[in-house]
Amino acid sequence: MTNISTREATRADINHIAEFQQAMALETESRTLDAATLKQGISAVFDAPQKGCYIVADVNADGEGAAQVAGSLLITYEWSDWNNATYYWIQSVYVDSAWRGKGVYRALYEHVLSVATKRGDSCGIRLYVERTNTIAQQAYTSLGMHKSPYDLYEKR
Repeated sequence: MTNISTREATRADINHIAEFQQAMALETESRTLDAATLKQGISAVFDAPQKGCYIVADVNADGEGAAQVAGSLLITYEWSDWNNATYYWIQSVYVDSAWRGKGVYRALYEHVLSVATKRGDSCGIRLYVERTNTIAQQAYTSLGMHKSPYDLYEKR
């Protein structure tokens, strides 16, 4: 039986998180990220906790031996004056391909939900997903999330 545990990431996880983000950029956008810039961006979260925090999922396939990091996500915060509370944004989600469909993302999501509930300062959890990523959309729907009435606009 596979054991999945989640925890707030530490600086010791930076290399895993960077590997996951490189893999996600290649899979979803066929992009190769600059490794130095990426690691600086990840480190910036640890340097300034108001930016957010990373959550990682550790798995142990046989219940013995060392666990391995199988997935991660980033939580960032958006203040809502309308709600006098904070939206928790789930970003940079990645689950190692060997562990997809085995409950890793569910465990990560439940960790975020638990943190948001315990802190009591959250009015909701949000995320964005590529329109063509139907597998991720199905995962989010299965956890009770629904499409927002908002469209995302940006300027780079």
